[in-house]
Amino acid sequence: MFDLDLLFQKSELIPVIIQDSDTKQVLMLGFTNREAVEKTLETKTAWFWSRSRQKLWNKGESSGHFLYVNEIFTDCDTDTLLYLCTPKGPTCHTGATSCFFRTIPV
Repeated sequence: MFDLDLLFQKSELIPVIIQDSDTKQVLMLGFTNREAVEKTLETKTAWFWSRSRQKLWNKGESSGHFLYVNEIFTDCDTDTLLYLCTPKGPTCHTGATSCFFRTIPV
């Protein structure tokens, strides 16, 4: 079993990148705390900490568009997570498949 304390040594909130398990498309970025990670492991659906609402939230709880977590990875510094998920419906609250759909010209 992975020691979750390793994830939260630097901060109580860490970023979590959500990627589609099949297409590998990046779907969203959220923030998580220990309780949200524990709920994710327990339910196999993605839980986050909402910085704006200051509360836990399960992606899909109001829309039905849940993110089913298939695999979890941590980065080399153990301060960021990557969830490989199967999305049930669009991930973005705008109805887009991914939250990353706006292009900035370079």
